[in-house]
Amino acid sequence: MTVLHNFQGLIGITLILAVAWGLSEDRRARPGWRWIAGALLMQLAIALVVTRVPIVWTMVGYANSAVTAIEKATLVGSSYMFGYTGGAPIPFVLKPGAEQPVVVAFQILPLIIVFSAISALLWYWGVLRAAVRGLSWALQRTLGVSGVVGLGAGATLFLGVVESPLVLRAWFGRMTRSDLFMIMVLIMATISGAILILYATTLSRTVPNAVGHMIVASLISLPAAILVARLMVPPSETIDDTTPAEPDLSYESSMGAVIQGTMEGVKLVLAVIGIIIVVFALVNLVDQALALLPFVDGGPLTLRRMLGWLLAPAMWAIGVPWDQAPAAGALMGTKAILNEYVAYLDLAAIPAGTLDPRSLVIVTYALCGVANLASVGLIVSTVATLSPERRTEVGALGMKSWLAGNMVSMMTGAVIGLVTWI
Repeated sequence: MTVLHNFQGLIGITLILAVAWGLSEDRRARPGWRWIAGALLMQLAIALVVTRVPIVWTMVGYANSAVTAIEKATLVGSSYMFGYTGGAPIPFVLKPGAEQPVVVAFQILPLIIVFSAISALLWYWGVLRAAVRGLSWALQRTLGVSGVVGLGAGATLFLGVVESPLVLRAWFGRMTRSDLFMIMVLIMATISGAILILYATTLSRTVPNAVGHMIVASLISLPAAILVARLMVPPSETIDDTTPAEPDLSYESSMGAVIQGTMEGVKLVLAVIGIIIVVFALVNLVDQALALLPFVDGGPLTLRRMLGWLLAPAMWAIGVPWDQAPAAGALMGTKAILNEYVAYLDLAAIPAGTLDPRSLVIVTYALCGVANLASVGLIVSTVATLSPERRTEVGALGMKSWLAGNMVSMMTGAVIGLVTWI
């Protein structure tokens, strides 16, 4: 690997910023170069400090131990409820060398329910609220965002696509168009705590310390999302409302928080199961249709191969070698069009040697965001329900936030590639 290859991601970052500015609603109102440079340096600083300072990375690694503990505890409950399909010992003899099968619906997805309940409890106790306020304060002081955007940015790291807007429901009716879009992009470009655990557990055998990498990915994506969103929908006037905003989310008691969090987790699990079934079915239908076409070099035409070809140049630009770019492009396309969890399932099952260690890290970060077509519908419907008077406006910004969210995810992949030398 040449020194030039290490800095290949600069091409991708430059192109992403150029596209964001080119799609701007007002190209003359772009932020100053010093602000843009500051946002980029903030991303690099987060990546360098967390991944290159041993004590910080060790502290992030403790999250992996916490997830392991939650996973073991969840298996106790799922084993009792679902027997050997939920993780209990199999009551029959397997073939020599065979491993106990992993049933995603009964062994992995219950993590969402448990972590959703824990998150609600920590919110009621004030732990997560303090973390959200801390992140909000940091972003207001460094990037000068409004108080409501700072609060939204903090919330997106812990709450999901539907739950994040609930924290801000009191402000949707009066926030600016720029702030509204910024919050939508922040939601698209990050993943919540419950989903983070699901994805990290899926990747645990493929990506060492996957939990730590996904936490870092979401942290890097915060300033990246603010930068891209501000380029695409710049504020019509100088941001001066930096008054801290208080979260509009509460529970009545500890037990009430656990019960409500559990119910929200169950709904999310059912949604994930439904989405995965439908996505796999739709992909298979498309592949069956493509199979009617003549074979191309290397085998039959499939949706993943087409996505790989289309997005290979973009993945090369963020730091993936050209011979690995089609495989990375197929994963990115699956994430953007279908679902990021499906993409992570594909990444976990990818043949050894398809991606080198550095490319594997870049792709892991580039997939870390919920910017898919289903999320567009969820965000638009949720915000429109909370603030009916902005239904038309949020609907018009939906697909733009999807594009921006994927651009942010790829920028995050490019940034981690710049500081990762393997």
